[in-house]
Amino acid sequence: MKQIDDGQIKKDDQHYVLHAWAKQKNIHSKMIKKGEGVFFWDESGKKYYDMCSQLVYLNVGHNHPKLMEEFRHIGEIPLAAPGFATASKAELARKIIEVAPKNMAKVFFANGGADSNDHAVKIARMATGRYKIFSRYRSYHGATFGAGNLSGESRRFVVEPGIPGFIKFDTPYLYRESIDFESEEAATAFYLDRLNNQILYEGPDSIAAIFMEPIPGSNGVLVPPKGYLEGVRKLCDKYGILMICDEVMSGFGRTGKMFAVDHFDFEPDIMTFAKGVTCGYSPLGGVIVSEKVAQYFDDHVLMTGLTYSGHTVSAQIGCATLDIYKEEHLIDHAAAMGEVLAERLEKLYRFASVGDVRHIGLFAAVELVKDKATKEPLIAYGLDYGKDTVGLMSRFVGLLSENGFYTYSHESSVMIAPPLIITERQINEAMDIFENVLAQFEKNDLFADQTVISK
Repeated sequence: MKQIDDGQIKKDDQHYVLHAWAKQKNIHSKMIKKGEGVFFWDESGKKYYDMCSQLVYLNVGHNHPKLMEEFRHIGEIPLAAPGFATASKAELARKIIEVAPKNMAKVFFANGGADSNDHAVKIARMATGRYKIFSRYRSYHGATFGAGNLSGESRRFVVEPGIPGFIKFDTPYLYRESIDFESEEAATAFYLDRLNNQILYEGPDSIAAIFMEPIPGSNGVLVPPKGYLEGVRKLCDKYGILMICDEVMSGFGRTGKMFAVDHFDFEPDIMTFAKGVTCGYSPLGGVIVSEKVAQYFDDHVLMTGLTYSGHTVSAQIGCATLDIYKEEHLIDHAAAMGEVLAERLEKLYRFASVGDVRHIGLFAAVELVKDKATKEPLIAYGLDYGKDTVGLMSRFVGLLSENGFYTYSHESSVMIAPPLIITERQINEAMDIFENVLAQFEKNDLFADQTVISK
């Protein structure tokens, strides 16, 4: 590859590239010059712990040797349109079904998470003959027009007025619920009763699917209360509705199991995936369907498709990635390291600005507040992409980056989702940085002359 001066790259980036989720004026993007394991280095030589796996996809870490080796053989892989059978596509589909819930049967391949969700909606509508799709507030399913309509947070506003038939319902978010439930089971009963009523109000015979992240990621790793997902499954069975689980962020070991649904006692009808299937080394996503859904298309045309469905190179990278999970025992490792991370996260409650911590495996969020008693968030709902983007949350994330802890935030929650290969020592080193920055932030930015640590 032709060598280009770093300064020219940054200049061209600023002049010619539109950056997502940002005002373009005065963007000065860093460069990643090198990556290795859980670390990367910028153009100045500064080293960072990658504590969000870029965008929660780099599960096997930077520059994994097995995947680097696969790229050296790309010239040996013949390109083929989706209608052809290829070795890599067939092998990857088989490997995915082998690790998916037992009722799953076939895979439709897409390019990434958002279009996987788009295709899942189409598949559900075709298979049921119904048109309404339920999805939740405080969810994120992607930025395409279809996935944007599925999403239940402020980033959906730019696709509104949207597509008819997309209905939103509440996500259990116990930390910010006005009701003080006596138990998780009581919370589950409350939310399921409301969902049941909404199904009746919308007409069960018109509802094709209930579409949900088992554990919403970008909106703060909202782990569901006990029995909730199983209860949604029962409602779907009662009314003949398909249950679709978006595993784009939570799949492939992120939660300490292969898929987030594996933590619970139910099986979805459809699952979507992306991110961890290739760990970002090549774009790929897909839709996994149950035997029942697959059988429908034995005698009905699957009226959807895309040019790069099952792209041979991406599928080959996917095959190698699934081999890495197995050979390096990364799912079990993620579960073990999740316990280490959980111990450090629970200690954060001693800080005055930490309202809540939520975690499962190596999938975590720290929610910051201005006042623990009132739970006033650092950023009000929907404002983190508006005029307040240079406010307190951006300041805190910036301080983390300055100290070598790279991650991102959404509203008042900071994501912590490192590569699954991270070690106990690395977790503790990174969390030491996090705690030191948090103390500095409280002293100099948030509370000024007030006490930093609550007693």
